[in-house]
Amino acid sequence: MKAERFTAAHPWAILAAGAAIQLLTGLPAAWGVFQQPVQDSYALGELGATAAFSVLIAAYGAGCVAGGFLQDQRGPRCAALWGTALLQAGLWGAVLLPARAGWALALAFSVPAGLGTAFLYPAVQSCAQKWYRGRKGLATGVIGAAAGLSGAFLAGFVRAVAPRWGIRCAFGALGALSLPVCLAGAALLADPPQQAAAPAAGPDYPPARMLRTRQYWLCTAAVCLSTPAVLLFSPIILRLGEERGLAGGRAVWAVVLGSVGSTAGRLLMPLLSDKLGRRRTDLALFAASAGLSAAFAFAQGWAVAAVYAGLTFCYSGLSAVLPAFASDLFGLAHAGVDLGFLILGQSAGSLLFPLAAGALGLGASRHWLALGAAAAGFVCIFFVKPTSPNSRTM
Repeated sequence: MKAERFTAAHPWAILAAGAAIQLLTGLPAAWGVFQQPVQDSYALGELGATAAFSVLIAAYGAGCVAGGFLQDQRGPRCAALWGTALLQAGLWGAVLLPARAGWALALAFSVPAGLGTAFLYPAVQSCAQKWYRGRKGLATGVIGAAAGLSGAFLAGFVRAVAPRWGIRCAFGALGALSLPVCLAGAALLADPPQQAAAPAAGPDYPPARMLRTRQYWLCTAAVCLSTPAVLLFSPIILRLGEERGLAGGRAVWAVVLGSVGSTAGRLLMPLLSDKLGRRRTDLALFAASAGLSAAFAFAQGWAVAAVYAGLTFCYSGLSAVLPAFASDLFGLAHAGVDLGFLILGQSAGSLLFPLAAGALGLGASRHWLALGAAAAGFVCIFFVKPTSPNSRTM
């Protein structure tokens, strides 16, 4: 109970714990740096390594639902501990997987690691929003900024370790580093005391009711449509940068600047949404993403890194505003699982759009696919209206 007393006296500890966990668990944000070492170490082609990334994102989406249920039923600490265990299983599964069995990387690493990071995400986000009810943008922004910085941290970590000792050692070192941080962070996670004493004001949508609203389906479609602008390019951003003039190791700056853009989007956009409103903020981000997707098709040299950073800013800003937008629409009582169901849109997008690009043989045209998706996402958010006790269901 000492942890609960400390958290009650120092609520900032929830933000610190969530930020520390997110800093070390942003594997999807840094996959561009993992891609080539994974190909080399596990004898995979680009398609195989990209498939491992897609499965990681898909498992993340499914895990957000399961982790959200666990968080709502058993509390954020339980969900975070399960997430830590699953993440460790994935990281050490990658360490022990033989090179000749590289085809099994998605099962040994992507599924448990994706589930583990997903269990951790709703645990920290939902818990932080409950402690900071009047400043949900601040809470999600601080934790989201750490998730954005995770891409830069892991990029530097992998580039420092993998060339010397291999990607397996990098996975193992990350496991050893993240275990005590995630365990310590999980120990601090607890819902505020007033949660048990008084019901939350505002909307209260259990998952079954939320799934029957138009707002849910429009928001989930928008989440899906936000993915192509970044996820079609993040696994190949190093190669794309080199092909467009960032040779001699300079292409890594596209990853670094992308992480900077992601961090800025995750920190600034939730704060802006506290002032401007979630819907208006999302509309602005989708409009900017559409324009940048068009510019990315023609970018050369350092413009590749700059435009990619803008796209990661928009994509991460949309992701960071989502938890507060979801709790505004559907309430805090079931925030964990409600958010998990919305994140299923991200899983759908991470699988469907790369498959569509491959089936259609899209090269440069994938930029126009990203542009069209961003425009469609704008339309979806435009038609989202606030919920009420009498909101229409489908």
